Amino acid sequence: MSTRARRPRLLLTLAAALSLTALGPAVGSAGAADAGLQEVMFVGNNWDGTADVIHSSGTYAKIGSVNVVPDKAQRMAEINADPIKWIYFQAIRNSVGEGHDQFVDDMYATPDGKSMVVSRPSFADVVSLDLTTGRINWRFPVEGYRADHMAVSADGTRVAVSASTANKVHVLDITTGKQLGQFATGDKPHENIFTKDGKYIWNMSIGDVNTALDDPIWDWTKGDRHITVVDATTFKQVKVIDMRQRLDAFGLKDYSDAVRPAVFSPDESKFYFQVSFFNGLFEYDVATDRITRMKTLPKNSSTSDDRTTMVNDSRHHGLSMSPSGDKLCVAGTMDDYATVVDRATLQEGPLVTASKPYWATVGGDGKDCVISESGADQVTAIDFATGQKRLSVPVGDHPQRVRLAHVPQGWTGVSGG
Repeated sequence: MSTRARRPRLLLTLAAALSLTALGPAVGSAGAADAGLQEVMFVGNNWDGTADVIHSSGTYAKIGSVNVVPDKAQRMAEINADPIKWIYFQAIRNSVGEGHDQFVDDMYATPDGKSMVVSRPSFADVVSLDLTTGRINWRFPVEGYRADHMAVSADGTRVAVSASTANKVHVLDITTGKQLGQFATGDKPHENIFTKDGKYIWNMSIGDVNTALDDPIWDWTKGDRHITVVDATTFKQVKVIDMRQRLDAFGLKDYSDAVRPAVFSPDESKFYFQVSFFNGLFEYDVATDRITRMKTLPKNSSTSDDRTTMVNDSRHHGLSMSPSGDKLCVAGTMDDYATVVDRATLQEGPLVTASKPYWATVGGDGKDCVISESGADQVTAIDFATGQKRLSVPVGDHPQRVRLAHVPQGWTGVSGG
């Protein structure tokens, strides 16, 4: 087909564009140079409906917290009045929510540091919250019935959110909440990544993770899962990457092609990703459009290999990279550990015991991998250099996403909060 003939040239062009991108600021760091702002971390406590704000490095001590569902009564009244919305609300609670409501998935700060923008799965929306008053600045209902992972552009002005039941991504102006565009994805869009130059958005769709048809022979029932790459200005599709084909070529026909958390190398020539049911990660070369390496990480002897026991199909869910690009940090969710992996050799370091670690990011000074321990209600810092745990700090109920952000100097919480 002519599209296949064009693909190598397109991939090489894209890879060249990515490799020319200078190292940009860390995700969520827009506005760092602005006077009057301090760098922090937002920790989304999914079941609480709160976001803790902690120092971005050092002690990671708590600074304050934000109620991300100040309109809970109003939203619940709307849901209870609409039978279809009520059915989806209950389905979210009893499937991906593990019996709990999902009130905060992802969070970012606006460039001026005055507001927090939050995706709220159970309420199928994105809201902007004033960090002084705690009030809602704007609300954007996503299409369908559930909001999921977000991503922010390097300049901090645009936020992309997955509308997981509508199979599309909305891109919003982070200050006004106005939709700038949208694009179609595979089934159940999940992770989003802006390239550092702001030219492209990568979306990973994970398909249906809530059925018990987890055996490889039933993999086809999970839906259409692929990576969608779009132009971040026109929202036109640039390419589609079907990891099923790449995994098959690597000799892994029984592995899931549902791409979970992922991270680029600093020059964006390599793409590292996790997939459903797998205790490990893969390396994908952007220019050659193929999987180049895989790393299988240790199993916890007390963790069942029964795929139906893995929460939302994710055995390992959480991946970050040190700023220098020499270390990867992996959250081994169902195996109850996190570990730092040498990128050159793919050799793992010490297995740091952790309770259902659900996310991995990088501390503000770049020295630590920071994981959320959703089973212990804490975040834990692991030294990239040694692979050893430094400390843990308590947060709210079921922390998941952890993001760098900026808030006004001296901020200690919303008024009355």
